[in-house]
Order: sequence, then C-alpha cells, then structure tokens
Amino acid sequence: MTSAPVGPVNSSSAVSAARTILTRLHEVMASRQNAQAKLNTVVEVIGESLHSEVCSIYLLREGMLELFATRGLAQEAVHVTRMAIGEGLVGSIAARNETLNLAEAAAHPDFSYRPETGEDRFHSFAGVPIVRRERSVGVLCVQHVDPRRYEEIEIEALQTVAMVLSELIANAELVDEEDFLGLAASLTGPEQLRGLTLVKGLAAGVAVYHQPRITIEHIVAEDTEAERQRVYMAFDKMRDQIDRMASQAEFGGGGEHDEVLETYRMFAYDEGWSRRINEAIDSGLTAEAAIERVQQRTRMRMRQIDDPLLADRMHDLEDLSNRLLRIVSGQLGTAASMGLRHDAILIARNLGPAELLEYDKRRLKGVILEEGSLTAHVIIVARAMGIPVLGRVKSLRGVVREGDPLLLDADQGIAFVRPTRDMGIAFDERHAKTRERQAAYAALRDMQPVTACGERITVMVNAGLREDMPNVSLTGADGVGLFRTEFQFLVSATLPSRERQTRLYRDVMDTAGDKPVVFRTVDIGGDKSLPYLRHDEDHNEENPAMGWRALRVALERDGLLKVQARALLEASAGRTLHVMFPMISEPWEFDAAKAVFDGQLAWLRGQRKALPEAVKFGAMLEVPALAEMLDVLCPKLTFLSVGTNDLTQFLFAADRSNPKLAERYDWLSPAILRFLRRVSRTCQQHGTLLTVCGEMGGRQLEALALLGLGIRRLSITPAAVGPIKSMLRQVHLHEIEEEMNRLLDEPAQDLRARLLDWAQARGITFD
Repeated sequence: MTSAPVGPVNSSSAVSAARTILTRLHEVMASRQNAQAKLNTVVEVIGESLHSEVCSIYLLREGMLELFATRGLAQEAVHVTRMAIGEGLVGSIAARNETLNLAEAAAHPDFSYRPETGEDRFHSFAGVPIVRRERSVGVLCVQHVDPRRYEEIEIEALQTVAMVLSELIANAELVDEEDFLGLAASLTGPEQLRGLTLVKGLAAGVAVYHQPRITIEHIVAEDTEAERQRVYMAFDKMRDQIDRMASQAEFGGGGEHDEVLETYRMFAYDEGWSRRINEAIDSGLTAEAAIERVQQRTRMRMRQIDDPLLADRMHDLEDLSNRLLRIVSGQLGTAASMGLRHDAILIARNLGPAELLEYDKRRLKGVILEEGSLTAHVIIVARAMGIPVLGRVKSLRGVVREGDPLLLDADQGIAFVRPTRDMGIAFDERHAKTRERQAAYAALRDMQPVTACGERITVMVNAGLREDMPNVSLTGADGVGLFRTEFQFLVSATLPSRERQTRLYRDVMDTAGDKPVVFRTVDIGGDKSLPYLRHDEDHNEENPAMGWRALRVALERDGLLKVQARALLEASAGRTLHVMFPMISEPWEFDAAKAVFDGQLAWLRGQRKALPEAVKFGAMLEVPALAEMLDVLCPKLTFLSVGTNDLTQFLFAADRSNPKLAERYDWLSPAILRFLRRVSRTCQQHGTLLTVCGEMGGRQLEALALLGLGIRRLSITPAAVGPIKSMLRQVHLHEIEEEMNRLLDEPAQDLRARLLDWAQARGITFD
C-alpha cells in the first residue's frame, strides 16, 4: 500500500473530496447491505477519498468504544479492540469531544498501544469525534505511515464526514439508540446536579428546554444552490432582527447591554462565519447541517479557550448560530409558545423576566439555569411567582434530555435527574412535610403577627406585578411594603405610557383595599438596563450597581419621574399615596424628587382633578452614606425603608451575585447589625417609621435579630409571611433586645451560631 501525498491539500479539493464522500455514503447507507457490510464499505470510501492508509470507526457500545470497522488495521481486531471513554487517543477524543491531529501518535501522553490492531508501523494520526446531539458517540480516525500533521482542510473534511456518519448510523440502527446518544449506564441512571440556590423551594416535573433542540432531518443536500439561497435568506432575516433590536426593546428584555448587541451585530455580519457555512454547503450539506457543522467547530474551539472574555464572545456566536438555525428550519418558537403539557422544570442558559412570564404558571414548577444571578430581575420575578430556581448548573445538555424526570430541591441547591424510586419516595416525604408546614402557615393567615409578649409587629409583602396582589389577602399581610414599579418597565418593549402606569397603580390599590401599598419609584439601571432608555456612558460602567441607576436616572431624565408621579397621583385619587425614592445618597436628592411630585400635585390641583387624600413620602436606605445624614433627612420623612440586599453589598464592597462572595459576608455579621442598630435608634429619636424590606427580613433567624435591634416593621416575600408569624409568636422582645445589645457590644466572630444557640435554649424553633 502506498503512502498518501503529504503536501497541502487545497480548499477546493477538500470540498470536492467531502462532497464525493457524502454522495457515496448516502448510496451505501441506502443499499440493502447488512449493518457490518455498510460500515466496512464506509471506511473504504473514506480511506480512498482521503488517500488514507488507515480509516477506522469506533462506536459507543455498552459504555465502551468498540472498533466497528477498519481499513488498514488487522481485521481480527474488529469488535475485539475496546477502550473506555478517556482511554487512549480514541477514548480521549470521545471524552473531550475534541479533534486530535498528531504527526507522531506514540509521543502523545494518552497514546495506548493495542498490539492486536497491528498499528505499530503507523506514525501520523488524526481523529474526530462522531457527535450526535452534542455528545460523542464514536470516533472516526485516519492514520499514515509517514509522520505528518494533517492540513486543517483535511480535518474539516473528516469532521463533515463524521457529522453525516452520526446521522447515517442512527438511521441504520447500527447501535442501540441509548448508546448512540452517548448514554452509558451512568447517564441513563440517576444523576445529581449541584448549583447555586437562587429561589428556594421544591418542585417535580419533566425537563423542558426553553429553546427546544432543533432536530436536523436531512443532512445531504439534493440541490446545493437551493440550500445556499435558504441560508442567504436566513442571514437577511437574522440581520434584520438584530438591527431591530438596536432600536426597540426586544433585545434588552433579558437585561443584555450594548456591548452584547454590538457583538451580535459583529457576528451577524461576519463574512468569515457565512463563508464557512457556504463551504459546508459546497461539500454537500443542507443549510441546517452546514450551520450545525460550523457550530460544532465553534463548540470545540470554546473548550480550548482560557480567556473568559473571549469564551463569552464565543458563547454569543453559539447563541447567534442557534438563532440562524431556528430561522432556516422554521422552528422559531420557545417552549412557552408551544405550551407546557405536563408539570415542567424549565431549563435554559438564562432567562429574561418577560420570557419567564410567558409560561403557564399552572404547569411551570421550577427553573434550572446554566448561568443566573442572585440579583437578576428575572430571579425577583420568579421569587414573586413562587417558582424555585437553581442557577450556575454546568453541562446541562450533557446530562439532561428533554422529557427526563427531574426533582428540584432548590433549598439544598440540588437537582436529581432520572431519580430512582427511593429518591422519589424520599423527595415526596420531604415535599409532604413542606406542604404540611405551608398548611400550618396558611392557618396563621387570619392571626395577627403578635409576639409572645403581646406586641403587634407589622408584616407586609413585597410585590411588583399585578398578579402578586392576591398574596396580600392569601397571607394575611398588612399590606405591600415595597411595590417595585420597574417591573412594568422591564417587561415592556417600550416606555410604558402614563395611562398604562395609571391603570396598573389603580388596579394594585383596588386589590389591596384598605391596606397600604408603598410604591417605590422606578429603579432601573445596573442589572436592570432598559434599551429604550440609555445613557451615553452607561454601557461602559465598570460597577453598574453603583452607577447611573434608580433615582439618579430619574432626576436626570426628569420626564420619566414626572410621568410616573402624575400616574401615581391620579391613580391615588381619594386615597392615601405612599411613595418612596430608591438609592438616596444625600438629603438634597430626596428634596429634588419630592419637588417633582409637588409640582405634579400643584398642576392637578390647578386642573381641578381629583387628588389623593394624603401623600406620604419615604426613602430607601441602601447607600451607607445616607446613615450619616439621617438627622437631616428624617424630619422630612414619614417612613424609611432599608433595602438590605444593596446595603449589604455596598457595606462590604462585595457583589452578592459573585458566587465566591455570596456566602462570605453574613447578614448576621456584627458590622451590618451594628449599622442597622444605629439607624433604628436614629429613626426612633425622630419618630420615623422604619421598615426592612430586603430578603434579610424574610429569614427567621435574621428577623429575630432585627427585632432585637428595635425594628418592628418587615416587608418580605409572600412565602416568608407564615414562617415569620410562627417565629414571632415565640419571642419576648425585651429578651431578644437585651441579647442583641450584649452580642453587639462584645461581638463574637460567629454571631450567627451564638444567636441560634440562644434561641434554641429558649425553645424558639425555626423551619
């Protein structure tokens, strides 16, 4: 047997070779030969077309890579040579889903010599994974006597053949479907995934991908020019979509920033990307297969990138490839548009609030995200909807299939995939206990939140959507201590009109009845960027949480605050309006915001419009600097609300969305508690009502500490009302106040443990 030429192969010859192979493979697989005969013919076709001395196909069977067919190696090794995933060069390719291109195979650290194959005389080696549905299900490799590295266009030809080969093998049922999917016994059995708890709760359902996988039915093109035109049309449509995103709010619905949009534009108009897709079509692939072929190459490159920024850009190209594939295939909808048929656990890379709200709440039981942030507004929406969310779960598509049964325990940060019967029983028992507790909490709905010593505590709920308002009556809450008005802005494609805002605020107050609702003026910016309301510099902010956001935006864009003020005042006609301003840093900012409301109130009075009975103004304490100015500000306020989420990250200079810092700084640290004690004492001196409306107040042990600081008003998630009422009934306020003063005057490093021991010694129980 003569060696193949070692000189470079030009692009046209590589495309021609690939096209010849595809045509011949299609004929082979359509023939009446048996499975083994087909594979034997396939390796001959590939070897001849690529002038290869050796061509071998390894396929996954019973969790092992088995030599199914070969040209050039010993035939006695067929169905005898087997390697584990990760073993040898072949196993390494399958495990890493990567290509190997070696001039001297034996020099590679993963090389494993198999004497039965007779491969000792071959030096060069190239292998590519046979990928189906993003999993390696086999390996296609070639070898030569002469040591040399293969040209990239030769490797691309092999990769194209491997892609087609995966579909042909599946269609011919050459291996079991489970094996072909790359599912060894460990992947058909139960799996446990760990992540970051974003919203607590338990849920069970089947896996549903937010963007269902596109199944490519036809690989080999019948009319190359027709496929090329399909891709051209898809590119035009995709580019139109991207351009519209620049002028409308579609793109920003999930909180993406200008930088992401510009990256999308860059990739959408990238000639190199479109050229590679065209070359794949030239080799004989359909439009869908060509896009998927280039996308596979992108995924392989992503795994080799160490630079996080560059890796993110490659992820953007992956997302854009998915968009192009959906357009060309005509499969444009998400799972929400198709409807949920069963109780479902939604799986996505990330979500925007509008996307989450599209789903049927009766069927959507939980969410698992590959990314996700504690402070993202979609998480706030999910918490308000009572949907548990687990984030930062890697390699979801490598473990979870569409329709797999899932048990989500977001309390523990765990999801069980394809659970065993025993797992299901244990989960059901835990779920039953949770429902029992919820039933017990529901029984407290009509009971006043009164301490063991008889003092009435105000317990309100946080809200942000019209749909949240029934929770006031369902939980027996005292009202809404924080209504986040920005949610209406976040889920809208354009700036909400004054009439729309007025209708929402009026509906909210109508539902609340005689219970108060505290409206926080719009808090946008930071992680809640609106594409239809951008600042020239906001996309360059290094620390957006501390940048152009909240009241800073409203005071600069005073038209925004004027419209909202008018809408709130008109909606409150005949009632008392409670309004507070977010992220106040200095008293003058409060004065400026209040002046906007006073001006709108004067205008309405001049127009003889119906007016509120009273307007009570408050401020959010999130910026630590404001604590130094409370003696100036408090006389101007009716109430002050502490937003513990932002306050904590500003106090500790620690982004709570950073997983390395999320658990490092505790709400029960002496620093935050001493700060809050000082704020509480100042408000008491001035007769200013003080409310804590962050997540801290919704946790039983933390709420106990707040009571010890003199805080008597909490605004929390609806799910936390029952547990907090239950805890309150066990507490004597003078005892916890004495204990908190003692702990803070002489603070211990682990104050949480000390407080928990104190509570348990007095029979105070926590869920």
